[in-house]
Amino acid sequence: MAEERLGEAVLAALGRVLDPEIRRPVTELDMIRGVDVQPGGSVRVDLQLTIVGCPAADTIERDVRSAAGSVDGVHHVDVDVSVMSPATRAALTERLRGDRPRGVQFTPDTLTRVIAVTSGKGGVGKSTVTVNLAVALAAAGQRVGVVDVDVHGFSVPGLMGLTDAHGVAPRPTRVDSMILPPVAHEVKVVSIGMFVDDVSTAVSWRGPMLHRTVAQFLTDVWFGDLDVLLLDLPPGTGDVAISVGQLLPHAEVLVVTTPQAAAADVAERSGVVARQTGQRVIGVVENMAGLVQPDGTVLHLFGEGGGDETAARLSRGQDVPVPVLGRVPLSVPLREGGDTGLPVVLGAPEDPAAVALRGVAERITTMGRGLAGRKLGLTLS
Repeated sequence: MAEERLGEAVLAALGRVLDPEIRRPVTELDMIRGVDVQPGGSVRVDLQLTIVGCPAADTIERDVRSAAGSVDGVHHVDVDVSVMSPATRAALTERLRGDRPRGVQFTPDTLTRVIAVTSGKGGVGKSTVTVNLAVALAAAGQRVGVVDVDVHGFSVPGLMGLTDAHGVAPRPTRVDSMILPPVAHEVKVVSIGMFVDDVSTAVSWRGPMLHRTVAQFLTDVWFGDLDVLLLDLPPGTGDVAISVGQLLPHAEVLVVTTPQAAAADVAERSGVVARQTGQRVIGVVENMAGLVQPDGTVLHLFGEGGGDETAARLSRGQDVPVPVLGRVPLSVPLREGGDTGLPVVLGAPEDPAAVALRGVAERITTMGRGLAGRKLGLTLS
């Protein structure tokens, strides 16, 4: 009886061990085949990994050993590591998918809020805004995913700290046809940068290939239950923006621009294209909005008024005006965070840029989400 109670306690402790990629307890994922307790407090845990060469194998084994060893009465732990059979693995993937049909996961009736971050041109800090919003939302307790669909200029893995010293991002784990996205700062991330062999590789694809890539990210990558999915779109109004509009016509759009008044022309176009596919523009973020000086004054290196002008143009003919959700000042910690992979909202939370970005995240959260296109789960009797 003592060994039985000790085995139950060990199983309970193992229930607190999460798979680093799936983010579910290993006991829930059928990764623990059994726990054998011998007299004297010796415990053997039978651990089965999802695939051969699982990149998280060492982490899982270490956490399992630590959890089992933390139980009172356990004096020695052995972990026998094996790999799931094809049948067990297939059953796991089906259970993770639940009753969702194969295809794009984030349909109009999904509970996940989908926000596409876009800009009229490159170099305005769109990717930096995306990752900081994602991390800020995750830090506030939301389940967040990011899809980097800027196929030609992918930068999200580096901004999220997922790349090594050579700038190479980890390849996501494949479990049969399911792709498990890496996790950084509690955000699930996928990018074409995780599928190239060299960071200097130029992805020179045209329309059909780009569309298939975006569709695969939204179909085969298993994000689980998310509160928010952010998409980092490429600048402009090209193939990827059109594909996202076709695959996710219910997505909300956030337009990033600079304070320069001339930037409003190109920023407006990205919002107009989004509306042509049925998407709703929820706001504008003005990035590089001045440099705060030591005396508190602001040096407007890139001018003023671009955010307001963009919002005004996008508000014309609309029942609900498009607001400027925030102005993010130029910031050395913001730039440094992009270089080191530690977003400024975590690395320097008191920095004016971090405060502004958290403010945008809060406004997005409080403004709610429209119900257009969503099933409300009601039946008439």
